Amino acid sequence: MHTGMRQGPEIWIRGPVTTPGAGSPEPAHAHAAARRFSWVGTHGGAGVSTLAAVYGGHDSGRAWPRPGEPASVLLVARTHAAGLDTAAGAVEAFRRGQAPAGLDLDAVVLVADAPGRLPRPLAQRIKSLESVIDVYRVPWVPAWRLGELGRPPRETEPLLRLTGAVR
Repeated sequence: MHTGMRQGPEIWIRGPVTTPGAGSPEPAHAHAAARRFSWVGTHGGAGVSTLAAVYGGHDSGRAWPRPGEPASVLLVARTHAAGLDTAAGAVEAFRRGQAPAGLDLDAVVLVADAPGRLPRPLAQRIKSLESVIDVYRVPWVPAWRLGELGRPPRETEPLLRLTGAVR
């Protein structure tokens, strides 16, 4: 039966998107409004303050966002075993409804705890986490240790798109 509507794939867009003005040569995604997030550390030293400074958003430290703060949550953890344990526990708390009402868990952001490749057991734990939630990885950035925040690393392009940060 023909209904007069075009058939094609459905595309879901997360977050608000504005359309370009008439005659604008830029694509619609170039004008996507930056979404507001609360960065929430799952353990001390996760990198919440640095990520909020580099990518924008609200630095919640290790606390859940309060009323009036962005309800979209990005959980932050380091890629060491203890960090991955706390990230998995926080995701489970959301799954069980133990997080405050009204919060939306958007993703987990894993910050490298050291330069180089992860040991296989840690990489496998990250794969397990990725099977239940979107996971964004941030590499080791030596300049960040010195307080030189500058531009986000190019490897974090997907996180830049999610947060609406400008590179």
